[in-house]
Amino acid sequence: MSEPVQTPQTFPTRIFSGIQPSGGLTLGNYLGALKRFVEKQDEGIETIYCLVDMHAITVWQDPAKLRHATREAAAGFIAAGIDPARSVLFNQSQVTAHVELGWIFNCVARMGWMSRMTQFKDKAGKNSENVSLGLFAYPALMAADILAYKATHVPVGEDQKQHLELCRDIAIKFNKDFGVNYFPVVEPVIEGAATRVMSLRDGTSKMSKSDPSDQSRINLTDDADTISKKIRKAKTDAEPLPEHLDGLKDRPEAKNLVNIYAALAGHTPAQVIKDFAGAQFGTFKPALADLAVAKLSPITSEMTRLMKDPAEIDRILGEGAARADAIARPIVDEVYEIMGMIRSRHM
Repeated sequence: MSEPVQTPQTFPTRIFSGIQPSGGLTLGNYLGALKRFVEKQDEGIETIYCLVDMHAITVWQDPAKLRHATREAAAGFIAAGIDPARSVLFNQSQVTAHVELGWIFNCVARMGWMSRMTQFKDKAGKNSENVSLGLFAYPALMAADILAYKATHVPVGEDQKQHLELCRDIAIKFNKDFGVNYFPVVEPVIEGAATRVMSLRDGTSKMSKSDPSDQSRINLTDDADTISKKIRKAKTDAEPLPEHLDGLKDRPEAKNLVNIYAALAGHTPAQVIKDFAGAQFGTFKPALADLAVAKLSPITSEMTRLMKDPAEIDRILGEGAARADAIARPIVDEVYEIMGMIRSRHM
């Protein structure tokens, strides 16, 4: 019996993150993910960004709409500033290492771990017997997305921390089961003033593309007039902005708008409060609307231009998939070797 493959105890820093192309990028996606992804390109760290279309099909998708949503998400990444020459950008289904490692991790993860995933309970609701097996098992595929590249850091929102903890558990258990130090124990990256952007209609709910009300969110495809109107109509309270940040504690809608302004401007929320202390929302909202239009309109325009050439988007995704596969394929092949699977087929 051959000895397990041993690897160094340190891993080069590598960032991986994925966004599900299930229709429409929002301001929340931009501030909570895309803006930070772009910033990471300038930090000298290898960055891999994936449109997780295999995750999207855990619920039924219309094929034409899925293709459109995947291209639109890719256009959003590029328009926001992701450079396909500096970052790896691709769609998940073009790199088979994800599903191969996903099955292996299905066999590493324990049913008890999966049963504790609160997002499955939230999405399945009372209909858990009729949802797809994929919806139950997809946190293992998420772990595979990350570990197929031996990523060390993953930018995540608060609602994804539990899945990242599962990824860490899977990596630790695999390493222990086979006596290797093969997979890194990934670290979350949670930073910024607006990592969790809330609804414009309810400051206690996350901004979501699935919300029935289009007024609850700003879409990256919204024109300048629509963006401005949505912000001006955003729910607020009757009080002026406070003198100090702690004055927003029990004011979720006000806090949300201040956080959005801070993230768009590259300021801290405390700085925004200092600049607008005592201001009524009749003053603050127009300022926020002007800032949002200035920051988002160029992205919207570039997305529109890119979507007119779907073949070019497909080319970019294909080249990114080839680069991703070049990283992931040797890792998955080595996992097979570690696990004792015979690899005698000549390709």
